Amino acid sequence: MIKLKEEVDFKNSDRIAKAIIKGGPLAPGLKGVVYFKAVPGGTRVIVEVKGLPPFQAAQNDQPPIGPHGFHIHEFGTCKVGDPDDPFQAAGDHYNPTNQPHGNHAGDLPVLFSNNGFARMSFFTNKFEVEDVIGRSVIIHQNPDDYRSQPAGAAGKRLACGVIEWS
Repeated sequence: MIKLKEEVDFKNSDRIAKAIIKGGPLAPGLKGVVYFKAVPGGTRVIVEVKGLPPFQAAQNDQPPIGPHGFHIHEFGTCKVGDPDDPFQAAGDHYNPTNQPHGNHAGDLPVLFSNNGFARMSFFTNKFEVEDVIGRSVIIHQNPDDYRSQPAGAAGKRLACGVIEWS
């Protein structure tokens, strides 16, 4: 498991959740962790993953591989199901206010791979930590375009982790 340097800051808080990310059949070497920390006005999200597929430019009417779509999905399951189209049991993006895609509470910034590694920290006021407990985090093959309905054309689901209290 990856341990973040920021994890030390979390010792004094009891409102922290995490998702341990594990790659599925399309990216078995992908792994990492996503932390969700309650902060004034919302949630701080910190992600660190390794094993992301290398960037491949779009060609022959196919989307690029990377940067990678990154979302919170409705259900807290990482059941693989169909190995060619895994993690469908996680459902759609977390969207408690029925917003169009691009404004779902579960729409997170894309992950940029740096030789397979990505680290990112950001703030969101679209959910509190307790709202996402029991949901899942999915990393997708393609970038999210933040406009295609209903899910941003982010492609196949490469990795999954269930969000639980830390």
